[in-house]
Amino acid sequence: MKKSWIIIGVIVILFFVLYRMFVGGYNSMVEKEEAVSGAWSQVENVYQRRSDLIPNIVASVKGEANFEKSTLVDVINARASATRPEIKVDPSKITPESVANFQQAQDGLSSALGRLLITVEKYPELKANKAFSDLRVELEGTENRIAVERKRFNEVVQDYNAFIRKFPKNIVASMFDFEKKGYFEATKGAEKAPEVKF
Repeated sequence: MKKSWIIIGVIVILFFVLYRMFVGGYNSMVEKEEAVSGAWSQVENVYQRRSDLIPNIVASVKGEANFEKSTLVDVINARASATRPEIKVDPSKITPESVANFQQAQDGLSSALGRLLITVEKYPELKANKAFSDLRVELEGTENRIAVERKRFNEVVQDYNAFIRKFPKNIVASMFDFEKKGYFEATKGAEKAPEVKF
């Protein structure tokens, strides 16, 4: 009789451990995956804010009669490219490839905006324009927000990716198709310091 109680006790403990491992692990993965989706939504939110500022910036620069039209066209085309529906990332499928495609489109827009702001330096009356100056400050603030949200997203993704790769959670992750999420990475060439010549 005593032996059967020991066996039942061991089975109950084993069942409890397996239950905690599978159910607890699964629920934690769901929570962490939702945190990744939430962080991604914030990333998209700040990129959308930047995208919404661009028409106002283009409109204020268009008013300058001699301004280089090709620079404006580049910004408009880069914005159109960065907001294409196929660039949008489904929060439930944040793969390394989808993040890389999104980042590439956004980097193209960042580059075009950078060229626009450098070109503006040649036009003192445009630099003195209060509306343009306010938009420029707002754009700089948005770029800072983008950097903060990208960093936060990468931290949340790192936590999720590490969690699903640890043993024994990796068994549960593979059973329920929890897959590694993609990170934002530094732009190609960013590791090289710019060469300054006087």
